[in-house]
Amino acid sequence: MTAHNFAQNARFWLMKTEPGECGIDDFLKAPDRTLSWFGVRNYQARNMIRDEMHAGDGVLFYHSSCREPGIVGLAEVASESYPDRTQFDPSNPYFDPKSSKEAPRWFAVDVRVVAPCGLISIQTLRNDPELAHLIILKRGNRLSVTPVAPEDFERIRTQHMHF
Repeated sequence: MTAHNFAQNARFWLMKTEPGECGIDDFLKAPDRTLSWFGVRNYQARNMIRDEMHAGDGVLFYHSSCREPGIVGLAEVASESYPDRTQFDPSNPYFDPKSSKEAPRWFAVDVRVVAPCGLISIQTLRNDPELAHLIILKRGNRLSVTPVAPEDFERIRTQHMHF
């Protein structure tokens, strides 16, 4: 497959998306394999996007709310955070009437897919005792963005993605 060097001080994330809404195939068809990661409407996830994510960070691209959820690719954060434009558009399902351009409530980042991989199912992650503590495996976790420790990211990348 492919090797990829992330920024020297990179952080690592697992980002969930629904493939029927915007999956890895949509990113692969996009110019430079890059799209905006918009529509996050959870304050905890918003804070991570706004305050902690930076260009060059590594991403485990995860499909959720589908027949076989799991990691389907390696990606990177491709921009610094910026106000999510959908919050200002009354015709958009992500419109927020309490948000203003002067004081935006919601933020987005651009994400670039580096390489797709075969499905790494939630069961595969559960079966790896070294990954038992991953937030994605915790009961009731519904966040679309969660941090991943560097050693866990590398284990998934080398042991399960094989690149």
